[in-house]
Amino acid sequence: MSPRAKKEKKHGFLRITQVRSRIGVPEKVRLVLTRGLGLGRIGKAVVLPDNPYTRGMIAKVPHLVQVEPYEE
Repeated sequence: MSPRAKKEKKHGFLRITQVRSRIGVPEKVRLVLTRGLGLGRIGKAVVLPDNPYTRGMIAKVPHLVQVEPYEE
């Protein structure tokens, strides 16, 4: 097995739910929440792949969202 094959691991999915309002947050945070994650109102949930790109967006808005693993 090649070294690259060992590094590759199967990423799962994450269910991201908005739990707090975006009112009063900075514009950059609001854009990550709406354009990046696809959320916009409290209670809305999306399922996105668990990868560094998604984790980076979640790191910008941890106070507004709830993250849990998603099984297909």
